[in-house]
Amino acid sequence: MTTTPQHPYHPIIYVRGFAATQGEIEETVADPYMGFNIGSTKARLAWTGDVKRFYFESPLVRLMSDHEYEDVFVDGDDLLAAERADHPVPYRCIIIYRYYDEASKDFGDGKTPPIEHFAKGLDKLILRLREKICANKDNKMTPADFRVHLVAHSMGGLVCRAFLQNPKLGSAEARAAVDKLFTYATPHNGIDMRIVRNVPGWLSFGDVNNFNRDKMAEYLDVPKGDDVSVVKNFPPERIFNLVGTNPRDYNVAGGASAWAAGDASDGLVRIENATTHGPGPDGKDVTSPRAFVYRSHSGHYGIVNSEEGYQNLTRFLFGALRVDGILDIDDITLPVEVQKAHDQGKTVRASYQFEVAASVRGCQWQMTRREARENSAIFRSYSQLFPGKDGTKRVPDRAMSPHLFSLFLDPRKSVKTSKSVSFAFDMKVLVPDYELDGVLFMKRHYEGGFIFRELILVEALPDETAPGRWRVKYGYQDINPGKPGVDAESRPLLSGDATVGLAFDIPIEQKARPGLRGTLRIEARPWT
Repeated sequence: MTTTPQHPYHPIIYVRGFAATQGEIEETVADPYMGFNIGSTKARLAWTGDVKRFYFESPLVRLMSDHEYEDVFVDGDDLLAAERADHPVPYRCIIIYRYYDEASKDFGDGKTPPIEHFAKGLDKLILRLREKICANKDNKMTPADFRVHLVAHSMGGLVCRAFLQNPKLGSAEARAAVDKLFTYATPHNGIDMRIVRNVPGWLSFGDVNNFNRDKMAEYLDVPKGDDVSVVKNFPPERIFNLVGTNPRDYNVAGGASAWAAGDASDGLVRIENATTHGPGPDGKDVTSPRAFVYRSHSGHYGIVNSEEGYQNLTRFLFGALRVDGILDIDDITLPVEVQKAHDQGKTVRASYQFEVAASVRGCQWQMTRREARENSAIFRSYSQLFPGKDGTKRVPDRAMSPHLFSLFLDPRKSVKTSKSVSFAFDMKVLVPDYELDGVLFMKRHYEGGFIFRELILVEALPDETAPGRWRVKYGYQDINPGKPGVDAESRPLLSGDATVGLAFDIPIEQKARPGLRGTLRIEARPWT
């Protein structure tokens, strides 16, 4: 992506989620911001020990107050639709894509168009916004410079993907203007329920079959039967997936939806269906950056009206440094008794759960959290980590190395003296339930025990000898609390023939049995 004069503050188009009934549609169109203005008030424990109210004003208000964005409503007019020379459209603006207006009895014919129609409408909206932006001389913007951020909730993310992926639903010039796409709780791989699994294609009530994989394949331009979470015609690394992990606070249909979606969900979208991936520049599969937050699909404890969502949104859109953590495991040892049984020829089975919670300095909210008790921990069986037959030497499969986190850091929020940015992550590998010849091994088992646990601190500082580059330090909270102290031996992070960042390794070892040995791989790259 080529940077533009206003980078990274481009116009934001918000694309709301699904409305199933006519009543929901009418309620949606009656709101000028279609839900992007909804905040939350909740109880939170303060440092004093007192329980206080915490107010999150909404993503809309926070973008206006923190980043000087403006809406496009003036004197009751929508500046994109009205020809008003007295109020030109500012570049740093927030646009609400009101695609449900046509389905409203007040503003349309009361009939809901197909999702393909919504995608085509997004194409027209982007080009209209470009026209109005470039007409404002204060923006100093040419059509070639114009870029836009897409921010979408639930089905809105599928509308955006249909526009970006399907050549029949959008123009090349409008797609080229999209800089990034941020999705909240989007069912990128459809919606599954306990009883019927994937929403059936014949269930046309309220257009619920928009989440049937065969129908999704049509509007996403994916061959029928293929993985519909695969992104094409747009870089998968430019899409951020925010995944909710709290089904209990989703009260739609009296809680029936949360029951049907199951525990490993946000009450509607299962965790496994809420992410994207696709081919990178070299053709290899690339997972889109993602974060996991204990929020429900919508409601008072919803994912859009959350501080965690806002922090991930603004860092992905406006940050300047991306950091990823990957755990490469070289060996996992068994308890002495289990190893003895294995050596005697018994069949041993084990699986492992990896927990991680990552936070950035200066922010009291975790950017991502994956925990077993919230059914969001990373799961790997021993056979996945070390494929092969029993009794043979197993070689680690690096493709199954747990990807722990993707964080986006903003140097503008750095420490003023050192200009550094830093983050910390708490990583745990839980003790598994071992199975010997089909029988659980429960000796010396304590629920919640772990093979490995460490809180690791990482700090990135601008390299004064090489402008635009960074040097990195890391440390352990139990050795040097709150201060990374070890200079990392970094190596270039390459993509093709170009250097795109740096990487360094942190050795991981727990010698006691059960234990593990491996390498925590940290990759940092400029985010433009």
